[in-house]
Amino acid sequence: MITLIDRQLIVNFFRAYAVCLISMLTLYVVVDLFTNLDDFTGKGRGFKQVLTDIGTFYGYRVLEIFDHLCEAILLLAAMFTVTWMQRCNEQIPLLAAGVSTGRIVLPVILSACVMLSLSILNQEFLVPSVADKLMCQKEDPHGIGPIQVRGTYEPNGIHIEGEKASRYKREVTNLRVTIPESLAGNLIHITAKQAIFHPDAEGRGGRWELLQTNPAEIEGFDRESNLLEPVDVGHYFLHVREIGFAAITQDPNWYTLESTSRIYQELHRNDAPRMSGMAVLFHTRLTRPILGIILVVMGLGVILGGQNRNVFISTGICLGLCGLFFGMIQTCQMMGNNNLLAPALAAWLPILVFGPLSWVLFDAVQT
Repeated sequence: MITLIDRQLIVNFFRAYAVCLISMLTLYVVVDLFTNLDDFTGKGRGFKQVLTDIGTFYGYRVLEIFDHLCEAILLLAAMFTVTWMQRCNEQIPLLAAGVSTGRIVLPVILSACVMLSLSILNQEFLVPSVADKLMCQKEDPHGIGPIQVRGTYEPNGIHIEGEKASRYKREVTNLRVTIPESLAGNLIHITAKQAIFHPDAEGRGGRWELLQTNPAEIEGFDRESNLLEPVDVGHYFLHVREIGFAAITQDPNWYTLESTSRIYQELHRNDAPRMSGMAVLFHTRLTRPILGIILVVMGLGVILGGQNRNVFISTGICLGLCGLFFGMIQTCQMMGNNNLLAPALAAWLPILVFGPLSWVLFDAVQT
């Protein structure tokens, strides 16, 4: 049964959450904007164009910023709600009436769980839907300029690299293709002054249309393999299974903006690159809700357990523990990415360390 004090705590939590959310997002955007203002105002852009670029860039970036700060915002909102309750001496009458501290702060913990679920929805649906926009640089917030191309391999050993690409035309300048001897009978190097990618129906593979190739005529490859299809002199189609336009133009850490289900699918590919990083991120996504609740409970345990301490001292201790909390998470992830820890252990170790600590701190609160 929801009581009047429960409704008051819930309202105070969401009010504090809104204030913390707006404050931290605004602070992050303002600091980042003034640090990188030259990137928006360069190339002789007009004032209206600069404002449009800033709005476009940070309009999408807010989702990513919220994804990084959601746990910290939860903790701050819970701390402010409980601290205000203590400041107004609302906890003492409830304790005198026989209501336990755990029951008093239960609405705060449940409200934190609700907001944590919203942050997970943001992580799984909103951020992946604008992942291509989040990859844009400050100098090109609309993603219309040329982008860099990185070299990579097909599962069959074909190496593809280039100089620069156009995102909207799916076109690469000076695309260089190396076909190994095991596929062609002899080593073949092809340089196409212009290459356009045509995806297949599934969206991953397809064929590269190679134009103005050097050499213009290629001899010595198996024409029945359907790997390299000649069309005309200096004009070929290269059929690929994996290395499409996105594969050679996307950021090496592209998977950090994808949903957990997409990461799971990539991990089941035998040729998936950066297996360690993706595996650590996958397990971290599974443990993230648990870590969020542990952080809130640990913060409440520090605040409620220090009723005789100055509120600023309790807040300082809480922030110090949170610093250790996030520091250990980052350290474990780094060790997992470098194969110093197993991916599952890198994700679950912070829970094994801070889970019991949060329970001890919360259990020690006077009831």
